[in-house]
Amino acid sequence: MQTETPTTARWFSISLFSLALGLAFFAASLTPSLIPRAWPLQAVLAGLVMALGYMIGRFFVALWRGLQIPEPRGRWRAISLAVVNAAALILLVYCLSMMTEWQNSVRSRVNMELLEGSTVLGILAVGLAVFIVLFLIGALFQKAFDIVRLRLYRVMSPRAANLAGVVIVLLVVLVASRDWVVPAIFDFLDESYETAQDLFETAPPAPTDSFIAGGPGSLASWEAMGQPGRNFVTSAPSAEDIETFTGRPAERPIRVYVGRSQADEPQERARIALEEMQRLGAFDRAYLMIASPTGTGWLDPGAHDTFEYMHNGDVATVAVQYSFLQSPLALIFETDTGLEQATATMEEVYRYWRTLPEDSRPELYMHGISLGAWSSMYSFNVFQMLDEPVAGAVWAGPPFPSYLWRHTVAARNTGTPYVLPVIDNSAVVRFSSQFRKPQAEGDSWGRVRINFLQYASDPIVFFEPNASFIEPEWMREPPAPDVSPYLRFVPVVTQFQLALDMALSKALPAGFGHNYLARDYIDAWVAVSRPQDWSPARTTALKQICNLGKDTGCAVQ
Repeated sequence: MQTETPTTARWFSISLFSLALGLAFFAASLTPSLIPRAWPLQAVLAGLVMALGYMIGRFFVALWRGLQIPEPRGRWRAISLAVVNAAALILLVYCLSMMTEWQNSVRSRVNMELLEGSTVLGILAVGLAVFIVLFLIGALFQKAFDIVRLRLYRVMSPRAANLAGVVIVLLVVLVASRDWVVPAIFDFLDESYETAQDLFETAPPAPTDSFIAGGPGSLASWEAMGQPGRNFVTSAPSAEDIETFTGRPAERPIRVYVGRSQADEPQERARIALEEMQRLGAFDRAYLMIASPTGTGWLDPGAHDTFEYMHNGDVATVAVQYSFLQSPLALIFETDTGLEQATATMEEVYRYWRTLPEDSRPELYMHGISLGAWSSMYSFNVFQMLDEPVAGAVWAGPPFPSYLWRHTVAARNTGTPYVLPVIDNSAVVRFSSQFRKPQAEGDSWGRVRINFLQYASDPIVFFEPNASFIEPEWMREPPAPDVSPYLRFVPVVTQFQLALDMALSKALPAGFGHNYLARDYIDAWVAVSRPQDWSPARTTALKQICNLGKDTGCAVQ
């Protein structure tokens, strides 16, 4: 049997059917998703999915021929290819003409400035350039495959050689990526963020007050905290500020933070945190919060300042850092690290808390945002807490892989929306957003009160890993107020749109996407923690003194 010899012409040959599918993917990428896209990012996305569409087209052509299904010949072949490519070009022109309207349909719902026009030529130029680069990379893979399979033809049948060639090339790429490329990127990013926390210092110098974690006599190392931890322990509202708001004597909130660099093992960091809490008298407070930070170690002031104000400062909060990476990166590279640290911290603090007299120990609450929400949920041991549960939890922007969140959403009442479900009689779990308060479901809370705070425009929450071929449930429902009505599911393309949305999740104004506001935390904490002598007027007053920015907390004027 004569074997086929690869040639330069073969490597760079164009499949017109595959090109048509690639152009259709390019066009589909212009449709809106959760986050508006600037034209350079849109162009890169378009070029990427065009290359993917082309690759899928080549696969189906190869499969068609491998199954020896008859193909159109001669004139009919030319006509069919012309029709398919003309249809793809018409679709592309239509999508380019609608692109500005589609992007503005998102921007108008998240309070962003509307676009006056689109950069069609820029998108086409950059998108096609990206496609060409990826096409050439694909040609190099084809060349490598041809070289390998031709060598194997000498020792095995062509069919076996083709299969073995594919396997060998893929294994080389996977091993190289796993052992060299990915670890190198991870190490670079990890060291970069760790260095940034040390070099780009914006927190005040080491405190001289022994009441602050990291100060004299503290078991928590000031240097090991990093900038997020130092900011957290020094930025709590003062007793005087709280008194000004409440009009009655207030306590100075206690904040404990242990940095990742302080100890190698999560259990050791958790033990240090507990001993520091004991030193500061955290268990003498009326309210105790176990908080899980994000990947960088950041804790949202909008969540913590508000809780301390509404409870007159009689609060102690503890957090332990587990990573230096941004949450999307930590979600990929350091998932287990976050889950292990949150579990170790929860077990250490909860075990001691259970030994205290039930009538005098503090009410225990849990909190986390983003990856911190996932790790906090992971540490929530339902069976352990059946007898002595925590009082409640507020979890904001829970990432899509969170098992407890997914299980809860799946248990929603029939007819309630995926983005804001209702669970049973709302006695234990409630979902809220900027458009619906947890109080909307009444006052019939049970012994444990859990609130998921999530925005429908947050791709960290609503990314769906199976969206390549399965339409996400939330896309089958009427769109939420902050989601474009033009959003449609497109196989494969939607997956990449949502992936880019995740990377851009904090690019929206405060109150949308992954940027959670103090005003929404206030509604959640009022419902979950039931502060004493509280009223709707106090809720309004607290919202007025809380900055609506995503990186600042509350301050009296």
